[in-house]
Amino acid sequence: MSAPRWRWNREEVAGSLGDLGTFLPLLVAMSAQCGLSFPAALFFAGAFNVITAFTFGIPMAVQPMKAIAAIALAEGLGAGEIVAAGMWVSAVVLALGLSGALGWIQRSIPIAVVRGLQLALALTLLMRGLKSVASGSSPWASDGIGLAILAGLAVLVLRNSRRVPAALVLFLAGIAIAWLGAPQAFASIRLEPWWPTLALPTLAELRAAWWSAAFPQLPLTLLNSVVAVCALSVDLFPTRPAPPAKVAVSVGLMNLLAGPFGAMPMCHGAGGLAGQHRFGARSGGSILMLGSAKMLLAVLFGATLTAACGVFPASILGVMLVASGLELGAAARELGGTRTHAVALLTVAGCLALDDFALGFAIGLAFDQLSKRLEPASSP
Repeated sequence: MSAPRWRWNREEVAGSLGDLGTFLPLLVAMSAQCGLSFPAALFFAGAFNVITAFTFGIPMAVQPMKAIAAIALAEGLGAGEIVAAGMWVSAVVLALGLSGALGWIQRSIPIAVVRGLQLALALTLLMRGLKSVASGSSPWASDGIGLAILAGLAVLVLRNSRRVPAALVLFLAGIAIAWLGAPQAFASIRLEPWWPTLALPTLAELRAAWWSAAFPQLPLTLLNSVVAVCALSVDLFPTRPAPPAKVAVSVGLMNLLAGPFGAMPMCHGAGGLAGQHRFGARSGGSILMLGSAKMLLAVLFGATLTAACGVFPASILGVMLVASGLELGAAARELGGTRTHAVALLTVAGCLALDDFALGFAIGLAFDQLSKRLEPASSP
């Protein structure tokens, strides 16, 4: 029986929160450290949540482009360069999607390499979540391991609950803890109407952004935001899988349309889809509700929300990331024989050891081709 395209219940609300562990920290960090417009990023992420809901009918996440975010935070890129990098990546992905080349690329990639990429992404989410928990100042602080243990127990106890979704409990608990621990951050929230205005990157920012941030992001976007997310959609929603060309066009249009208004570089992602599915999302209704809420908050409260988002407990975000990683890793468990397992594991090792998904992917692909050539010769 196929899952409905639209559902409106607590599970969908809870599932919509499953990607906050990735979305909130990167958005807040780039706003605070790089000058990225918080309301523009929030508004356009919500707008594309809504568009994505109608386009795919599944809980396809709208996430920050992680490589661009990491480079921006490490090297102190300005808002114009961040936006320009996202526009560059989208232009390339859109060209590949419209030309039909992306479909050929996906058909040419062995499933073992895709599963290895999914598993590497899952382990990355797990490690990022655990690091978020371990970074707490003291065990029982609002960002400490004690709270993370309680949050983890809540996820385990409520993992199959339809009446009390785990993500909704964690989100509400996080808001309450943040308010008790830093009421001054919430006191700054006030009605401050905001509307999109043009903030075009300069030619200098466009030139600098290609090599500094766009080029490193491109392989990750092609592999995670198109190839891996499409493979995962087949696993989770076999009656409504996301077509690669359609996903590429969606990613391409996102930043080309929103970038000129100063929005954060965005894409789809396997980790986000896994996280939202893990916490209960089964239809486009989850991200339609999420997107509408993001847009409404941005328009009504603007930049006054930044401080409140910044004090949300890192331990709870970390636990949500861990749960998302486990969901994504579970989707990568189905493989064939020994050779395909070896290809997948070598892909994982390359991605994590080299800290480069493109190189890990290339290693897995090369090993797959080599092992295919050697396998007949070694057969009895």
